[in-house]
Amino acid sequence: MEFPLSFGVAVVRWPFRDPHHAPLHFADCSCTWLCSFGVDRHLLARVCRRATRALMAAEKFAGRVAVITGGAGGIGCALARAFLRRGARVALADLDSEALDRALADLRGIGGEVVGVVTDVTSRESTRQLAEEVRRHFGAVHVVCNNAGVAVFGPLREARHEDWEFTMAVNFWGVVHGIETFLPWLIEQGAGGHIVNTASMAGLVGMEWLGIYSASKFAVVGLSEALYRELKPLGIGVSVLCPMMVDTRINENSVRLRPAALRAPGAEPVVPPAGAMQGSVIAPAEVAERVVRGIERGDFYILTHPEQRAILRRRAERLDRMFDPDLW
Repeated sequence: MEFPLSFGVAVVRWPFRDPHHAPLHFADCSCTWLCSFGVDRHLLARVCRRATRALMAAEKFAGRVAVITGGAGGIGCALARAFLRRGARVALADLDSEALDRALADLRGIGGEVVGVVTDVTSRESTRQLAEEVRRHFGAVHVVCNNAGVAVFGPLREARHEDWEFTMAVNFWGVVHGIETFLPWLIEQGAGGHIVNTASMAGLVGMEWLGIYSASKFAVVGLSEALYRELKPLGIGVSVLCPMMVDTRINENSVRLRPAALRAPGAEPVVPPAGAMQGSVIAPAEVAERVVRGIERGDFYILTHPEQRAILRRRAERLDRMFDPDLW
């Protein structure tokens, strides 16, 4: 027997929290009554778990304040959209003021409270000013997404010093500045919170043509792993986002927004050859939903593509093989 969606909505509205007891989870409730109508018990359990997660998400984000750097487009803007739909208040930070204005106009159509702050994450002072604006406007912070990033392509043997400076300034120091600025505030509040650092699959496996980018993202992964261990006893979550290819304008923006002082004289942007980048391309919205789920569950690693599993398994096997008696 099949039931219309409206029937499922009635189930979802079952009280989520008893004020005198622990949270109630749908999957823990008896399915006997519904099963008597012919509803498959396993299907019902899956539906109930999803409903529980949806309500937990609403509780996790409603009224909370999220700060997102690199928020004017791509993954950052998708995160803002996902948070706003769950009742969060959002501070969007980006270096590109025009793109930031466009993003704010789009996001305000969703409803909810969102503000924009022009921010250069390579500057500790600019990041501090971002925090001051967040404190002035919202008075609190709960989720910090250090998401701003750039990419420089090309063989390492041809890399210029300016390529290293530019990439590390945004991808690594941008994350450091976000942590230095917002972590003391999260600890001072004593209300938990969550930090999401955007790394990359290239921060888990070194990739040809992405040597500098990989170095910056490996640094973010290592920093995040240490931070996760340190903050867990304080009730502050940490996640590291490691996507493969996402449909963003990171290549175009990395060229357009690169400071003149870090442009190598006479150098032209390098475009990777066909086939250099592997894996499917997914939408930023899909990444954002995975981040939301990761925050809800307290996941450390947030991965985005099913093909990552085989790549990571091969890497782990190569490491493990070095302990074989004939190699040790």
